[in-house]
Amino acid sequence: MSDSKLSVLLEYVRNVVLAGIFLFIACSESQDTHHSSVDSTDTSDTETVQFVDVAAEVGVTFKHTNAATGRYWYLESYGSGAAFFDYDNDGDLDIYLLNGAPLPGYDPQEKLTNVLYRNNGDGTFTDVTEIAGVGDTGYGMGCAIADYDNDGDQDLYVTNFRANVFYRNNGDGTFTDITQEAGVGDTLWSTSCTFVDYDNDGFLDLYVDSYVDYSFAKDKKCTHRGIRSYCDPDEYPGIPDVLYHNDGDGTFTNVTKSAGVYNPLGKGLGVVCGDYDNDGDQDIYVANDGVQNFLYQNNGDGTFTDVSLFSGVGFNENGKAEAGMGTDFGDYNNDGLLDIIVFNFSLETCTLYRNNGGTPATFSDVTISAGLAAPTFKTLGFGTNFFDYDNDGDQDIFVANGHVVDNISLIDPTLTHAEKAQLFRNNGCKEGQPTTFTEVSQQSGEYFSIPKVGRGVAFGDYDNDGDIDLLINNENQQAALLRNDGGNRNNFLMIKTIGTTSNRDGIGARVYVTTGKLTQMDEVRSGSSYCSSHDRRLHFGLGKYPKADLVKIRWPSGLVEEFQDVQANQILVLREGEGIVEYIALASTK
Repeated sequence: MSDSKLSVLLEYVRNVVLAGIFLFIACSESQDTHHSSVDSTDTSDTETVQFVDVAAEVGVTFKHTNAATGRYWYLESYGSGAAFFDYDNDGDLDIYLLNGAPLPGYDPQEKLTNVLYRNNGDGTFTDVTEIAGVGDTGYGMGCAIADYDNDGDQDLYVTNFRANVFYRNNGDGTFTDITQEAGVGDTLWSTSCTFVDYDNDGFLDLYVDSYVDYSFAKDKKCTHRGIRSYCDPDEYPGIPDVLYHNDGDGTFTNVTKSAGVYNPLGKGLGVVCGDYDNDGDQDIYVANDGVQNFLYQNNGDGTFTDVSLFSGVGFNENGKAEAGMGTDFGDYNNDGLLDIIVFNFSLETCTLYRNNGGTPATFSDVTISAGLAAPTFKTLGFGTNFFDYDNDGDQDIFVANGHVVDNISLIDPTLTHAEKAQLFRNNGCKEGQPTTFTEVSQQSGEYFSIPKVGRGVAFGDYDNDGDIDLLINNENQQAALLRNDGGNRNNFLMIKTIGTTSNRDGIGARVYVTTGKLTQMDEVRSGSSYCSSHDRRLHFGLGKYPKADLVKIRWPSGLVEEFQDVQANQILVLREGEGIVEYIALASTK
C-alpha cells in the first residue's frame, strides 16, 4: 500500500511501453473475441450522456462525517457505502447512506446516524430514517439488502467498525432490529457484505468481509517521510471474513471454517458473488488490501475451494498483491463469461481480469491492453461497477476515487486527497479484436471535473426512465445523486425476478438477452462495488433494437425459461415457473 516506491514507478513505465506492443498485436488475440455491441445512437458531443448531480434539489442533503480530529485514528480514512433499494415496495428506488460515528476526542454538533430517504415517486426524496427505525449510530461501513426470509420485502444488513446490525423489514414502512436473534452480530471490523444462496436451498446466506484487527488501544502512530499520517494496513494483522448460513427459520449459523472460506490473512474491503465457471452455483471473489485476493470456487456441496492462485486472480500479471478496494463481476466483452474488475491504491492501476473460460476456468490480467492502466495509475479507486450507462449493449465502468491519506500532497506532491471520479466507455470492439475502454469523464458532466473523496457507490434507475443513475457517498462531503441524462436515447430492457423454488429475490439467477447477433448476460446479485448495494433489477441496453429477440433465464434451482420477441423500454417481471407475470412500460427518452 506504500504510495511512493521507485520500483512501482519503474514497473509502470515498463508497462506503458509494453502497452503499445499489446495493442498492436491485440487483434490476433483469440481469447477475447466477441460480437460487437448493438447498434446505438450517434455519440457525438451533442449526444453525449450527461450525469447531473441533483442531490440537493431532490432532497438528498446527507453529508458524511468521519469524525476525524487530527489524531489519525486508522479507521477514519475508509468512508462508507450507499444503497439503492425499494424498501416500501412501491416500484421505485429509495436511498440508504451510511455514516461515521463519534471517535475519541470528537465532539459532535448533532447526532450522527445512517439515513434512509423514501423516493416520493415525483423526483424528490423524504428523510424517513426515524419513522423506519434504521438510523444506526455505529461507525458505518457497508450494507447488503435482500429478502432473507422470503416474505416479499427487502431486509437490511449493516456493517460497522465493531457491532453489525440486521434490520428485518416489517412490510409497513418500518424495520425491527433482529441482530441478536438472527445470530449475525459480528463485532469485528466488517466492511463489504453480500447476500448469496451459496447452497441453492432457497434461503439467502450472508458473506461479510472483515478488514484488520484494530482497536483504539492498538492504534499506532505512523509517519511517512517524517510526516504524521495514517498507518499502512501492514501495521495491523488481517482477520477472517465470515460466512453465515441461513437456517431457514430466521437464524443464521457461522459456517466460515466448515465451508472452507476461513483465512486469517485476508484484509477484505470488497466482495462480489457470481457464477464465474458457469456450473450453476455462486462463487465468491474478495478484494483484499495489500494481500492476495481470494476467489472461492463453489464445490456444489456446501463447501468452497480457494482457486485464486491457479485461476490467476490472486495477484496482478506481475505477481504482485495489490491494495484492492472496490470490485465487481461483469461480462464486459459479451462472451458469456463473468470477468472481474478491481480498483486499487494509487500508483498501482486498476486490474481487469478477463475470464478465459475452460475447465477449470482461468483469468488473464488485460488491464494494459484494455486501455485502463494509464488513466488509473495515479488515482485510488473505491466504489465501482460494470454498467451500461449509454444503453449500447456493453458494460462500461465507473469509479469513485479519493486517497485515504488526507495530507498525501505533503508526502507526495504528485498526489491529492480529493480526486476526480472516472467514467470509462466500452468501445465494443468487433469479433476478433480485444475489448478496450476510453475514458469519457470530461465530457460526461460537471461532477467529473470536481475532485471528491469518493467511497461507496450504488447503481440503479431511481427515476425509472430507463438508464442507470449513480449514488455516491463521499467522505466528509455531501453525497451525490448523479442522474443519467441521455442514456435512454437508446432502447433498454429491465428484468425483475421473483423466485418460488429459488430464493424469492432470484439472487443468483442468470439472464441472457439476445438482439441480432449479440447476446448479453448478467446475474442478479445483492452487493458489490465498495460497501454498497444496488438496484436488484437487471438492466440491458438494446441500442436501436425495438425488441429483444430472446430472453432466457436460468434460475438458481436449475429451471430454464425462454421468452421470444420481447418489446423494449419496459420492466419485465419474471416469476419462477410462471414466466412473464407483468409488463411495466417505461418512457424511452427524456
